[in-house]
Amino acid sequence: MNRRTFLLASATPLLAANSIAGQTQGLPTLKPARLQPGDTVGLVAPASATFQRVELDIARESLEALGLKVKVGRHIMDRHGSLGGQDKDRAADINRFFDDSSVKAVLPTRGGWGTSRLLPFLDYETIRRSPKILMGFSDITALLNGIHARTGLVTFHGPNAGGRWDEYSVSLVKRVLFDGEAVTFDNPKETSDRNVLTQTENRIRTITPGRATGRLLGGNLTVLTAILGSPYVPNFDQAILFLEDVGEDWYRVDRMMTSLKLAGILSRVRGVIFGTCSECGPGEGFASFTPEEIFADHLVPLGVPAWHGAMIGHAQPQWTLPVGAMVTIDASLGTVTMVEGGVT
Repeated sequence: MNRRTFLLASATPLLAANSIAGQTQGLPTLKPARLQPGDTVGLVAPASATFQRVELDIARESLEALGLKVKVGRHIMDRHGSLGGQDKDRAADINRFFDDSSVKAVLPTRGGWGTSRLLPFLDYETIRRSPKILMGFSDITALLNGIHARTGLVTFHGPNAGGRWDEYSVSLVKRVLFDGEAVTFDNPKETSDRNVLTQTENRIRTITPGRATGRLLGGNLTVLTAILGSPYVPNFDQAILFLEDVGEDWYRVDRMMTSLKLAGILSRVRGVIFGTCSECGPGEGFASFTPEEIFADHLVPLGVPAWHGAMIGHAQPQWTLPVGAMVTIDASLGTVTMVEGGVT
């Protein structure tokens, strides 16, 4: 084998990967139908196992309290290690619900870990033919972005079925998924009993002021960086990138932001929203990056509108964001405005 033949053979996997990635770009945007009281939703466990039946009961009862009927995936109480069953079985529950005309939305019980393992087993042709609401967050980031990348379907970064259903979060779910409203998201500006003089919770900090419009993409930073280089990463050209995380030392956040930079994602976006990093700290050692230093190193040089502190993340009320839909952001005000409704 001569050098030219060797180089072409070595490049074949890369060319194939690029070809696959190219198929995820330029797809028409698909919007699912809005939810209505009485609609049926499918409950699945694409990530960590549902270890106790009470978790399933709470998820089902929460959805029923929204006026919805619930179908439970066949494998929802399965377990494989820490996962909610074998990869093909978890994927089969999702495929089955997308192929079921009586089901209008597919919702996970929880996040955790394992969603990215089932991406190769999803039936993207069926999903494209039968667009439905898919919502979740944390590890479900892999599902939201993978399905959008391969089908063009707008997915939703919002509460998991077994997660937090506080009044604020429920209100936004109803406005976005039931009413089809083009919502402007901004943090509540309230004082608290702890400090009645000025706001101490849900504050935003502008990194780079300005406004920008683009397709909203992102989610959990750890999960997003874990699927880089795969055919399940959307096209971030001219996008608005949003990020959040939980339980990470700040040096790890810096490492993952570096990964996004080296992958060419940061240089391609029109704006960046960093939500919260719950339970994140300096870790062991004598020194650490601060969040402000990480943002200064990675986001300020981009020169695009950016801020942090948005209500996107864990352990707090959260927005219901349309992944893959057009939005306009204002980094000075800390707002995200949907250009149009995310459902039909």
